[in-house]
Amino acid sequence: MKPRFLVALVASLSLVLASGAAFAHDDGKGFVAPPSLEMQHREFLGVKASNAQPDSNAPKGFAPCVNGMAAETYPCKKVDMMSHLSLADLGLTFGNDLWGWVDPATGKEYALMGGAEGTVFVDITDAKRPDVVGILPTHTTGAFIWRDIKVYANHAYVVSEDPGHGMQVFDLTRLRGVTGDPVTFTEDFDYQGIGGSHNLNINEDTGFAYVVGAHPDERGDAACEGGLHMVDLSDPAAPVFAGCWAGDGYIHDTQCVVYDGPDVAHRGKEICVNSAATFNDFTPEGIINTVTVTDVTDKSDPVSLSSFEYDTDGYSHQGWLTPDQKYFLHNDELDELFHGVSTTTRIFDVRDLDDISVSATTDNGNPSIGHNQYTEGKRVYASNYTSGLRIFDSTKVGAGALPELGYFDTYPENDSTSFDGGTWSNYPYYDSRSVAVSTSERGLFVLRPKGNLG
Repeated sequence: MKPRFLVALVASLSLVLASGAAFAHDDGKGFVAPPSLEMQHREFLGVKASNAQPDSNAPKGFAPCVNGMAAETYPCKKVDMMSHLSLADLGLTFGNDLWGWVDPATGKEYALMGGAEGTVFVDITDAKRPDVVGILPTHTTGAFIWRDIKVYANHAYVVSEDPGHGMQVFDLTRLRGVTGDPVTFTEDFDYQGIGGSHNLNINEDTGFAYVVGAHPDERGDAACEGGLHMVDLSDPAAPVFAGCWAGDGYIHDTQCVVYDGPDVAHRGKEICVNSAATFNDFTPEGIINTVTVTDVTDKSDPVSLSSFEYDTDGYSHQGWLTPDQKYFLHNDELDELFHGVSTTTRIFDVRDLDDISVSATTDNGNPSIGHNQYTEGKRVYASNYTSGLRIFDSTKVGAGALPELGYFDTYPENDSTSFDGGTWSNYPYYDSRSVAVSTSERGLFVLRPKGNLG
């Protein structure tokens, strides 16, 4: 075990154990929402971000990956930097989650990046010359400095764990024709069925949002014990509550789809695959980490199909289905710290939704902590904190392999098993093949893989 790993482990565990009780949220009905990992790391992230290379001095223009480096700063392989916007450029002091939107009327591509101050809208159509269109300020201002964003029917939906934040709704067509200095926008609606929440997923095929890790406050009591809080987006500008699922306890992230995979008995049903963590206390032994499958076709009566508690666990964080819906690629955010493993992806075999299991685990030999990953075609795009964006080949996933094809390290200081900084999330679904990458301390990167990475 390397010394830097020991230092990171002690620092992170100390913060976790010290702050866990303080940030747990009691709804007055016996349910205590566990603090998210992001809350546990808040102070640590803040200190480390302030010690990072000042983002205003970082290279910003087009920088191809040549001989393993971009802009003589960022280690890379087969991934070019099209452009970079610092936190100062974005009007943020801390960066976090990210999603994307393509305007169906103009074809323009936008990155929607969350931060301490709100959600920033960036036109990245010209990937070498991104334009900050404006910001939607946070609905509330408090200790929770991150948010999560998803898009449906040309509307952005934004959540934050900050009490009273609810879910902001913003009509993205308001970005059309905006020129000049960045605009400070106002929200179109604030859904008040929750107080705050950690995350959300939207099934664009059905028009339902699934808010997870929610807690109530004086404005709402349907937090679903941190499970699936279901919201009907039939009227995208005016969401309404649709149902609850609390059978898996606290859910940190989910992906909900209309199932079209190999399990014939469930085809056509709406299925959610959940990264769930049952909280007892914030220690390696105090969290029961699972991946679960829930049939949410009937919002008034969801049905649990299966649950799998995996080994070498830390905190069940996030995952994404392969396009054929045969496998679920899962990240655990604390296994590297708690167990000393390299950046690990668990391959869940979900071909039988009633009996899922881990078919293989893979790693790239890097000690960095994994965070968010998404699948697109034959590729997997993983945001790993200190080691940056990693791109894997998923064609051999059935054989338990995810060969690494390329990478771009947004945090060149180190690849340590820590929350020093680095990439939080990415969005790889633009027709241009650009990949938007958000970081906590350096802002937004627009990257593009070379060729087909073959």
